[in-house]
Amino acid sequence: MVELPYLTPQYLFAITAMALLIADTIYPKSRRPDLLAAIAGIGPALVALSSAWFLAAGTGQAATVPALFEGMVVVDGMSLFFTFIFGAVTLLVVIASYDYLEGSERMAEYYSLVVLAALGMSLMASANNLAMVFISLELASLPSYGLVAYLKRDQGSVEAGLKYFLIGALSSAIMVYGISLVYGATGTLHLAGIAEAIPSLGGLDGLLGLGLVMVLGGFLFKTASVPFHFWAPEAYEGAPAPISAFISSASKAAGFAVAFRVLVWGFPLDAVAETVPWAWVLVILAIVTMTLGNFAAATQERVKRMLAYSSIGHAGYVLIGLAALAGPGDLATDSLVLGAAMMHLLVYGFMNTGAFLFVALAEHWDVGRTFEDYNGLARKAPYVSVAMTIFMFSLAGLPVGGGFLSKYVLFAGAVQAGFWWLAGIAAINSAISLFYYSRVVKALWIEDPADSLSIGETPTGMYAAVIGAAAVTVVLLFAFDPVAETAISAASLLLEGGV
Repeated sequence: MVELPYLTPQYLFAITAMALLIADTIYPKSRRPDLLAAIAGIGPALVALSSAWFLAAGTGQAATVPALFEGMVVVDGMSLFFTFIFGAVTLLVVIASYDYLEGSERMAEYYSLVVLAALGMSLMASANNLAMVFISLELASLPSYGLVAYLKRDQGSVEAGLKYFLIGALSSAIMVYGISLVYGATGTLHLAGIAEAIPSLGGLDGLLGLGLVMVLGGFLFKTASVPFHFWAPEAYEGAPAPISAFISSASKAAGFAVAFRVLVWGFPLDAVAETVPWAWVLVILAIVTMTLGNFAAATQERVKRMLAYSSIGHAGYVLIGLAALAGPGDLATDSLVLGAAMMHLLVYGFMNTGAFLFVALAEHWDVGRTFEDYNGLARKAPYVSVAMTIFMFSLAGLPVGGGFLSKYVLFAGAVQAGFWWLAGIAAINSAISLFYYSRVVKALWIEDPADSLSIGETPTGMYAAVIGAAAVTVVLLFAFDPVAETAISAASLLLEGGV
């Protein structure tokens, strides 16, 4: 039996990007949209399949975690779990973009930037060294800036791209300075080496603490968490809708993946508790992020902007997975709550991507952007409206999709870890979210359509992507056990120690 290289998913992303550029070079004028879309779709599909195959084969389990490039990169259950998310979300975005890019002269650039960003995200999930963390984060970020500003004749897109780039550059500068302070205090950038050096800093606790806070700031920017969240509504609003889906789902998952590994392996709770009480810092960040995101989403009139703020709210939910590690729980409890955060990110990848792709579909039909513009749309497009209803209720936590179970396990894990009050605050926020998610459903199904409401032809790619995302969201409600077992196993391995 032929054994695949451990970094097969990452190689597939890289090969796909190169193949797109080569195909565009060979056929520069004909554009060949079908060929480019096929290449861009096959690559992420193979990435998702190979990641699932590795997980099923037991790659990266205890005592067999491969460390590559002198420990700069590791392949374990968590990295494979998140790489599967990146492959699946990228595939959905590529399928939906086929119609969105109709008539565009820069298809190869668009697809290759999407795939390169996904490659950076997959490396973020495997990074075991702060230098590798920074390099992979930049590989994910730089293509994203260009994608947000892809509509270069659209002022909103260009402004969003510029703001995203400037804030991202500032965030990167803060993070790399923080990394340099950590190196100055510990003498190493390897996560395991940092953890070993922390107990014997010899008066450099303050230097390490400042560095840790600055590194944490970089993670908060990537996950659109408070106080580095303010770029998200502008970027999501101005970006092409498929790119909004990509950034809000895959990019957020990548930010949390690298945060999980760095904060669990490099800066263990018991080791840094006297330097920076980062667990309690994360508790406060989780509460503020989810509350601010949900209250802001409830006041929006544009659906896309509402989804942007709700994305901030979901970042707050996922932060519970890190914050609850401060409790008196044992390994099983910590594995449950951290694994629950990973489960939620996987389900969120499908339901949130699907919701943004529905918005892309509405933009394609030139329906409008406000809740009122969506009035009666279900009478014109019932199937995708059912899909959007599934996304909205699943995001709110109702039992119509996997979002119900992922939230339930996350909140139950927080209670088991002793943070019952944090779970209560999250439940209240979830109830608030039901208000604004229901506004979309009400507009689609209950309100009467305007006389001028009409939709054009059915874009096959967008339809397929929206229906596919809805189908997976529902299937996850009934087939949640494999996801839960895989996530908890990966979290347990992460908590047991590094390589």
